[in-house]
Amino acid sequence: MPPRMKEKYESEVFAALREQYSYKNSMQVPKIEKIVVNIGMGEALTDANALDRAAEDVAAITGQKPIINRAKRSIANFRLRAGNPIGVSATLRGPRMFEFFDRLVSAALPRIRDFQGLNPNAFDGRGNYSLGIREQLIFPEIDYDKVDKVRGMQVTIVTTARSDEEGRRLLELMGMPFRKN
Repeated sequence: MPPRMKEKYESEVFAALREQYSYKNSMQVPKIEKIVVNIGMGEALTDANALDRAAEDVAAITGQKPIINRAKRSIANFRLRAGNPIGVSATLRGPRMFEFFDRLVSAALPRIRDFQGLNPNAFDGRGNYSLGIREQLIFPEIDYDKVDKVRGMQVTIVTTARSDEEGRRLLELMGMPFRKN
């Protein structure tokens, strides 16, 4: 059975976007290409186990094993050498991506304290949206008792939209709770 969000995209969102922007070809209609979940960790330089615990959190949230990101160049002020592990990230595509998006919109974001909606202006100019999450505890998959430290993460939603307006409309129709300006 396909994920709920994929069905929603195919049945409602696709037709609405095609009609609104009057695309000639169905391949022009924007869609979500991938979602990247990233945790950058400065403390990985001093605490070797912190990276493993962050990787476990990302694996629990996304349902797939994350990769370890390493420093590209040395920065003396941060005591960082090229090749040191500094974070973990997972790139989601296909059914896993739709499942994660569904959990993010329907379960995780409503659990944020004093949540007023997401910033509608956090697009990058090419229709991709990034949001920062302050604590991993908003995801139901994370067991509160096993958390050693509250970690933030960055979630980037990459779309095929050509402009921010098209990307915003796609995510609105998919159920992303943007705040009204």
